Formats: sequence, C-alpha cells, structure tokens
Amino acid sequence: MGPVRIAVQIHPQHTDYTGIRDTVMQAEDMGVDVVYNWDHFYPLYGGDPDPNVGKHFECWTMLGAWAEQTSRIQFGALVTCNSYRNPELLADMARTVDHISDGRLILGIGSGWFEKDYDEYGYDFGTKGSRLRDLDAAMPRIRDRLERLDPPPTRHIPILIGGGGEKVTLRIVAEYADVWHTFGDLETVAHKSKVLNEWCNRVDRDPSEVERSIGMQAANLDRADDYLALGITEFTLGFTGPDLDLEPAKAWLKWRDSVNGMV
Repeated sequence: MGPVRIAVQIHPQHTDYTGIRDTVMQAEDMGVDVVYNWDHFYPLYGGDPDPNVGKHFECWTMLGAWAEQTSRIQFGALVTCNSYRNPELLADMARTVDHISDGRLILGIGSGWFEKDYDEYGYDFGTKGSRLRDLDAAMPRIRDRLERLDPPPTRHIPILIGGGGEKVTLRIVAEYADVWHTFGDLETVAHKSKVLNEWCNRVDRDPSEVERSIGMQAANLDRADDYLALGITEFTLGFTGPDLDLEPAKAWLKWRDSVNGMV
C-alpha cells in the first residue's frame, strides 16, 4: 500500500475563474497532493432556485491552465465524461497537458450520467448500459493512441476510473485503471473493493497495482483511519464556489503527515 494522499476537488461552479485559480495555488502551497475539477457544463447543485443554474467553466481548458500555473501538484478531472470527446482526441489532449505540466496529469474518466449536459450540448444520452459499453470500447483506443503519439507522453499517464458497478465498471477498472475512485460507507467500500480484487484476479492483474481513492466530507476525518484500513490511500475533499475555503483541508494534511511518518 502506498503513502496516503490528500486531494481536493474544486467544483468549477458559482464563482469567477480568478477564485478557482487562486484556490489551486493555495492548494499547492498548502501541500495538497492532487487537485481535481469535474467535467460538466452546468452546476450540479447550489443554484437558486434551479440547482443547475449559475456560473460554470469547462474542464479541459481549465486543466491546461493549471498545467502552466502549478509546478508540483498533480491534477486532473474527477472525472472526464467519455461521451463528450472522441477517444483519440482525448488521448491527444491528455498527452499535451502532460507535456505542459512536465508529467503531472492524472487522466480521470467515467461513463457519464448528467443528462442536462447531454441534452443541452447535443450528445446522445443513451442508457447507462450504452454509456458503459462506450467507455469499455474507448479505453483500448485511448491506450493505443497514447502509444502512437509523437512525441509520446512524458511517462505513463495514470488513469483514474470512477464508479462502482460490479459487472462492468469494476472490470474496466481492473483492466485499465491505475486509480479507482469511489464513494460509500465502510461496508459498501469494503464490498466493492473485494469485487475489484476479484476482477483483477480474473484479468491477471495484481490488485495492489490499483490505488483506491474515495470522496469524503471534510468533517469526517474521524472515519479516515477506518477507510485507510480498507486500503484507501487517496482521500478527496470537495469545495465549491463562491468561497472555496480550503481551511478544512489543513487537518487532513496533518493526519496524512502523521500516517506517512512525516511529523
């Protein structure tokens, strides 16, 4: 099991870009390990009276800016929606941002779920099953394109896949992911992690090669040791506009340093 990492997900909604930019710099200065955004076109919550109304910014344009803005922190989307971009194009985008950042991008990807994005931007929403099949088909195409690009990526770009579906998603994670991201209580995460291990064994993959990541409420630091005992090593805290106050992350960073023997 690798060292514990603390990530923050900056929800790119209900704020101006200057606030996002300054928060990314604050995260790097604080010693956060990873900063994520998300891949949507509208807010997911918080609008008044409509939760999906308000300021919002596009994911990958922002990641290119973060690549130039930062120098140490890793970053990526939590997660890119596979439906929104051709797999070959996404691979090329990831390779380019990888070079801009000198090898700090994490390629987060998932099958997509937010119907308003699809409807408003003209994508076929399909079904949960069809979107998962599309993700399954895209992963080898992304891997193949990354191997064919000139210049190639600076290193193996870590792939993070989010989701917990036991029949398809966790099999895709076992085949392609370096990081698996999930949510849930201890019992759920323990069960899903066991299923992932079983899929790794079926596809002849060492389960220890897949880092386990979870989204947490900042107030739930008292549960961190229990999730760590399940093999979770990346803990992601979400922050949204307009304030984007990272103060709650400080206690998590102190805990991380204690666990990693850095006190």
